[in-house]
Amino acid sequence: MAERRVVVWSAVADVVAVLVFVAIGRRTHDETGNVVVGALKVAAPFVIALALGWVIARAWKSPWAPAAGVVIWLTTVIVGMLLRRFVFDRGTALPFIIVATLFTGFFLVGWRVVVEWRSERDIRP
Repeated sequence: MAERRVVVWSAVADVVAVLVFVAIGRRTHDETGNVVVGALKVAAPFVIALALGWVIARAWKSPWAPAAGVVIWLTTVIVGMLLRRFVFDRGTALPFIIVATLFTGFFLVGWRVVVEWRSERDIRP
């Protein structure tokens, strides 16, 4: 199991990625109402799916691994969209699915690829 600090910071980075996605989306679409409540309503299905992705990937064992990031990303998008549509009764238009998939993939997998690349560079003689 990875060091507790690494696990916590990795989980925080993933949650922040989802929240940034939501914040940008709400801002882009000029959504009104209470900012916090609105953001939580939009983020909830994806944060729930993100937590499930962590469990499926067993990410606490190797939270920086890009492979874990891929599992977390796909779970976040697929389960998040299903929850959004069928539990939270919100829209899942194709353009939204595409943007969500690209954004979350870039951020949930991307930071892990950068960390792995940096760690490999630091190990070389």
